[in-house]
Amino acid sequence: MSDKPTVLVLGGLGFIGRNFVTYLVENELASEIRVVDKVLLATTALNQRQKAAFSNVEVLQRDLAVPSTIPLVHTRGNGGSFDYVFNLAAETKYSQIEAVYQERIYGLSCRNAEEAAKRKVKVFVEVSTAEIYKNDKNPSKEDDKIKPWTTAAEYKYKAEEKLKTIDGLNLVILRPALVYGLGATTGIVPRLVCGRIYQFTKEEMKFLWSKDLRINTVHVDDVCRALWFIATWYQEKNKAGKGPVIYNLADSGDTDQDKLRKHIGRIFGIQTGFHNAAINTMAQLNFDSAVEEVNDKHMRPWSTLLRNNRIKITPLNPYLDKEVLTNHSLSVDGRRITEETGFRYQVPEITDEKLQEMIDDYIGLGWWPISD
Repeated sequence: MSDKPTVLVLGGLGFIGRNFVTYLVENELASEIRVVDKVLLATTALNQRQKAAFSNVEVLQRDLAVPSTIPLVHTRGNGGSFDYVFNLAAETKYSQIEAVYQERIYGLSCRNAEEAAKRKVKVFVEVSTAEIYKNDKNPSKEDDKIKPWTTAAEYKYKAEEKLKTIDGLNLVILRPALVYGLGATTGIVPRLVCGRIYQFTKEEMKFLWSKDLRINTVHVDDVCRALWFIATWYQEKNKAGKGPVIYNLADSGDTDQDKLRKHIGRIFGIQTGFHNAAINTMAQLNFDSAVEEVNDKHMRPWSTLLRNNRIKITPLNPYLDKEVLTNHSLSVDGRRITEETGFRYQVPEITDEKLQEMIDDYIGLGWWPISD
């Protein structure tokens, strides 16, 4: 019998989940892996590495927001429980009604955590978000002031607080900055799509707000490594019963709008810049209409590009939700996990090459328009 841990990955067909399961399989880290997600494996777009990885794991299609499914997915085939549970399941769309977040973030996290505690799971890793911190140019540390700036983040933090009160739960909470990498469809991705649009229209791409507006990032490969590292560290250091462990995840590149602008300009060979103060002020005063205008401007040429390349289905688009486009700094200090556990980031900053890897992956999946 293998001495490697058994692993349950909730929400394992999402962006981070697909990469995490691939990491586990390719590095032969677990003796058994079960993936649970509300979507079907057959309808999930996987690259070749991910397809190979998922052919070696058990995948269950279940809605984790339904309470009756929880005991079933936590029960192994032999009737036992999993050693490690990673919760990557959550509603990720912005601007949903609060009832959706209540059920698909708060309720989902709490029910699975309660089940894990009842089963005495060795480690329960909850993936939260760094969007819970107060708007501040100074990098937010784990114990800094909390003021969530998206509705989803409000419910993530609400779930964090509840999980901390569950008796017997061996809890780790990770708060990643903006996660990017292979298979991402949100975060910085709409801005990449906009870069392709401006390459097509041959216009200058201009950003709202200031060049030093922080959009701190962390590569999905480092998130995957951190998930596994922190679970094994927690067990090896006998942290069970000693209270929750909380860490941010953010690279040291201190990504801001100006850095992202320069990357996009180089990758697509386009002129980039920033709107002047007058336009920014107008956008601030008439924010909803400004967001609508920006999205309308981008959707038409994007539709043309997709049509010209005969792309009928792609999750990629230039749409920026008003919660994302707001003038809010995401400034995150991700050093504590390295100082206290020995974890090391392998992707210290965003590069042209890492962004191009994402685009090449989209091309391989048939999601990205190559020609004009």
